[in-house]
Amino acid sequence: MEDEKGLVSRWVLLRVWLRLFLLQASWNFERLQSLGALYVLAPALRVLYRDKDLAEAYRRHLEYFNTHPFMASPVLGAAIALEEERCRGAEGTLGVEEFKGMIMAPYAAMGDGFFWGGLRPLAAAVALFFAAKGSLWAPLVFLTLFNVPHLWIRTFGLWRGYTLGLKVVETLQRHRLPDLAIRLKEGTLVLLGGLCAYLTYRALQGEGESSIWGLSVIPLVALLGWLARRGVSTLMLTMTLAALVLAFVQFG
Repeated sequence: MEDEKGLVSRWVLLRVWLRLFLLQASWNFERLQSLGALYVLAPALRVLYRDKDLAEAYRRHLEYFNTHPFMASPVLGAAIALEEERCRGAEGTLGVEEFKGMIMAPYAAMGDGFFWGGLRPLAAAVALFFAAKGSLWAPLVFLTLFNVPHLWIRTFGLWRGYTLGLKVVETLQRHRLPDLAIRLKEGTLVLLGGLCAYLTYRALQGEGESSIWGLSVIPLVALLGWLARRGVSTLMLTMTLAALVLAFVQFG
């Protein structure tokens, strides 16, 4: 069954999507993810090209390539769309090589900030609440909160990249991932502060002291949140709160 663009079927796109999970299976020092990117694109390229044209297409995608593994799907989806235009003889002013070279670094930065710097710490902070209660659901909560968004990006990023081509850049810009990453980091600080207050409350209860002192952590959280908005390193503040959490666990 052919999709609306006509040359690359949904079945081929499914094979490309499955190969996205192996993007980083092969690296080299000179061109980084290029072999993985070619492996991902190979099913679509075999549909679009034959014989010597296929070999030339393979060589095009053996050039340097490096981006965030979760953000590679819209880049490679758009690359398939551009290869399809080239195959039809309707190549625009921006070729697939120029597009990949232009977009991979910004997408790498967005992916690092959103997934590694924002989503992963937030998922861990939520899971800590379950762990503090002794719940065995904590690992599953973490894996769910972290994996659902990146699976969504991998899946719909590839599809939108293929159907929109170069316009996929505008689509991702509308989602404002860098701004969302900042909000996730701020949310992580608030959650860790709340966890500190909760652990303080429990520790004081166990010692027979007034649990109202657990509220003393709230001004500290407010101060750290203010410092985060003033540009102080979120990583440093997160590590400070994590140290407080461990202290309360150790001595509570």
